[in-house]
Amino acid sequence: MIATDRNFFAYLDEMKIITILLPLSYHHGLSSSFSITSDFQEHPLKIIEKVQIENKMKYICEFSKEYSFEKQYVIIDEHGGKTDLQIGAVIRTEEFDEKFYYDGNDLGVTFQPGLTRFKLWAPTATQVKLKLRPSNSSFSEIVKMRREDRGIWSVTISRDIELYQYSFLILVNQEWREAVDPYAKAVTVNGELGVIVRLDKTKRPRPNLPEIKNSVDAIIYETHIRDLTIHPKSGVKNKGLYLGAGEQNTIGMDGEPTGLAYIKDLGVTHIEFLPFHDFAGVDELHRNKEYNWGYNPLHFNAPEGSYSTNPANPYSRIIELKQLIDQVHSLGLRVIMDVVYNHVYVRETSSFEKVVPGYYFRHNEIGLPSNGTGVGNDIASERRMVRKYIVDSIQYWLEEYHIDGFRFDLMGILDVETMKEVRKVCDSLSKGTIIIGEGWNLNTPLPTEQKATIGNQAKMPHIAQFNDKFRDSIKGSSFNLFDKGYALGNDHYLGAANEVMTGSIGYTKQGPGTFNEPFQSLNYVECHDNHTMWDKLLACLPDADDSLRIKYHRLATAIVLLSQGIPFLHSGQEFFRTKKGDGNSYRSSDEINQLDWKRKIIYKDNVEYVKGLIQVRKEFSCFRMRTSAEIRSNIHQMPLASPLLGYWFKGDNELILLINPTTKKHIITLPEGDWTVLVDHEKAGITSKGILYGEEMSIEPVSINVLLKK
Repeated sequence: MIATDRNFFAYLDEMKIITILLPLSYHHGLSSSFSITSDFQEHPLKIIEKVQIENKMKYICEFSKEYSFEKQYVIIDEHGGKTDLQIGAVIRTEEFDEKFYYDGNDLGVTFQPGLTRFKLWAPTATQVKLKLRPSNSSFSEIVKMRREDRGIWSVTISRDIELYQYSFLILVNQEWREAVDPYAKAVTVNGELGVIVRLDKTKRPRPNLPEIKNSVDAIIYETHIRDLTIHPKSGVKNKGLYLGAGEQNTIGMDGEPTGLAYIKDLGVTHIEFLPFHDFAGVDELHRNKEYNWGYNPLHFNAPEGSYSTNPANPYSRIIELKQLIDQVHSLGLRVIMDVVYNHVYVRETSSFEKVVPGYYFRHNEIGLPSNGTGVGNDIASERRMVRKYIVDSIQYWLEEYHIDGFRFDLMGILDVETMKEVRKVCDSLSKGTIIIGEGWNLNTPLPTEQKATIGNQAKMPHIAQFNDKFRDSIKGSSFNLFDKGYALGNDHYLGAANEVMTGSIGYTKQGPGTFNEPFQSLNYVECHDNHTMWDKLLACLPDADDSLRIKYHRLATAIVLLSQGIPFLHSGQEFFRTKKGDGNSYRSSDEINQLDWKRKIIYKDNVEYVKGLIQVRKEFSCFRMRTSAEIRSNIHQMPLASPLLGYWFKGDNELILLINPTTKKHIITLPEGDWTVLVDHEKAGITSKGILYGEEMSIEPVSINVLLKK
């Protein structure tokens, strides 16, 4: 029986509930009885509900026997008509999860010399076959796999099949589907097939980097592997590639560092790379014809091929990505991986949907795939084998590639328990692993209290969240291009700015804040999404000259670096990165997305200023307090006229932070003592820019100032 033979339809929706749909065109949709058969045994079904929906009659029936997923069943109506019983919504029940949860760590391919074992979790399949093909041949070998407990299918090949290409053939609901292994660690060009590789050939020692004791000590610099080096004047040989991003000692037209050397010199601690797991949107054989940020995930455990020198060689992308990570580590920097476990590129053609149809994705109240991500599918992380997949994947990247942190795209789609498990496995394998995520509350059918959102930050205390309140209060709304924030002179944001600069912990109101602790707040005003801050300033201040825009931009960036929490910079932010007004450049050209290294030369003064701010943050712990209690005890707000802000830090050192977002000078009174100027409107760093004697100080327009008591 095949799909086209079905006169009516039957679905297993719970372990003992079968839904039968009879078209009105078939016996007017009427049947007074149904039975189920398997292995020549027939049992009656009990009809417990009957209702007409559109052009079908729907029957809810009860099955009194134990359903076996290893068998095929046929439903018979009173007219003698027959249809196969298909797997329906049962896969989304807790009973299904309980019955088929597999806790083994050997899914996918386990390779040993002369022996390769394949394991696939496919509990609803009635047959599974392994399809093998040598890399230099068009001939395929088909091998039957054996069903084991917990829905596992396995087979062992007792010969050397290194570099063989493979896929699985899965029979579900009478239809064969061909799928790439969801656990594939190596793939062919454009991710069309999995490949058997010996990862021991690519092993590299784990670096011994000094521990970062608290995430507020991190300074994160976000970039895209291709953007970083593709510019003609980047000074990089392997432009747009893993190897290029890892090149050291590269220089630009001015003889000064570019690329990785420049990032090291800037003083940040972590580089966050946009997704480099295998993604759609760029033809790996013609990579320069297309561009993509990488948020179209295909294979979560295999590196993207368009960044490798030879996408056709499965080892190339693995080895070259590991070389990049090694080069970053050799400079004392760390790598944060941007991961996209919230959706897949195309649900219908994804490995998940082909292997266990309907299981890996959320569905709404009428049974259609939910779309909180805005791309047509939401990963159902709350299901046990989906959660296991995400945690297994994180563990793999930690152990195999020595990743130092993870940025979770649209983390609010995922559930709290999954993120807690991620945190747990990271802590067990690599202390100091940073986890950050976008905790937006998105419209996905998951109870509010289970979503990994900012609203549930207390349930995930050691996972930091992108602080959109910080972003919008300081810069202005990302969704209203013309809205100006506090740093752009809008005093309506004064109260909000005061709150976010002190860690978003409720400091200004002595009550609950957005976060319980400062290390939960990731502070930023610019990232790959939306307009760059420079482009926003061009739109907000069309009649201003660049000197004023530079002051506003500098002030906003300085606030990011000197606020309580974790600072986050978008690459090129320090030299006023522009995307020529493009507010969503996810597949725009290199001309739009590339880091323009000529701007680093033009705006060298601002680059030096940002370097100086980073030095100040690193040198003085008052800008990176660990706890909300420490903030409340050691930060004293100064009584300045609105909209100025002033903070007096008391601890090992006494410092003052002063902010003037207005276009006028202001005279303020300082506490008693002699004060060394570390940061003013022109210079920043840990060496003195001058000493203030006396009680009064003039604050320049649109400026930030840091003073150290002698």
